[in-house]
Amino acid sequence: MILMNPLRTSRATVAAAAAVVLSFTSAGFANGAAGGALRDNGDKITVGIKFDQPGIGLKTPDGTYTGFDVDVATYVAKQLGHDPKDIVWKEAKSADRETLLQRGDVDFIAASYSINDKRAEKVDFAGPYLLAHQDVLIRADDDSIKKPSDLNNKKLCSVTGSTSAQNVKDKIAPNAQLQEYGGYSECLTGLENGVIDAVTTDDSILAGYAAQPEFKGKFKLGGFKMSNENYGIGVQKGSELKGKINKALEKMVADGSWDAAVKKNFGPAGYQNEPAPKIGVIVK
Repeated sequence: MILMNPLRTSRATVAAAAAVVLSFTSAGFANGAAGGALRDNGDKITVGIKFDQPGIGLKTPDGTYTGFDVDVATYVAKQLGHDPKDIVWKEAKSADRETLLQRGDVDFIAASYSINDKRAEKVDFAGPYLLAHQDVLIRADDDSIKKPSDLNNKKLCSVTGSTSAQNVKDKIAPNAQLQEYGGYSECLTGLENGVIDAVTTDDSILAGYAAQPEFKGKFKLGGFKMSNENYGIGVQKGSELKGKINKALEKMVADGSWDAAVKKNFGPAGYQNEPAPKIGVIVK
């Protein structure tokens, strides 16, 4: 007959119970429990951004992060009580954004994330914090493209899978010659070399690329404003963060930090940005 040590048994029971509670609590936060509160990650906050969009969200070779969305997210995180060193940056590719939020992998996403009805069914949006437009980027010395219809018979580039170039062909310039490349950097190389006549996507993204040192002074924006893209900060559905982030964005505009971030990230491209949008007002 084996006699059990009562003290050892008691400790084992307590440890097992604690493990269950810890497991439940961790799972709750990971799945966005407590009404979408911040993830239980100590002082850290996890933010989704683009890693490959200069001027918007870019992971540099030395492991730092730059861009307008990065500056906005850093400001917002500080208003939520987190120093820049507390931010864990996570890549948020376009196709993954809703999933990252729904799974609780990130606290919020600022990644050239246009607000639309389909996305709003799955996640909530704070903002908007930037009103962008579909536009074209052309060579600085090209005076042949002065209006959208001038894109007829021009070689128009966008990335594979993007709807931007097709929108131009369907609605504006039916004779445009579409060229699809793997990335916008390839489009810009083609534009620089004269293989491409124009590149199209959101003006903010185009301005970010054109503002890079290697392209400075080589390109210009058409300023055509072919669509309205309201950039918002994505959060989990029902999250209390939406209201807190909206207040942070309002403060960013009021204290001049928003204007400074626009000038810093887009200024070299001559980007004629819209004024800071009103929180909750979506421009159709």
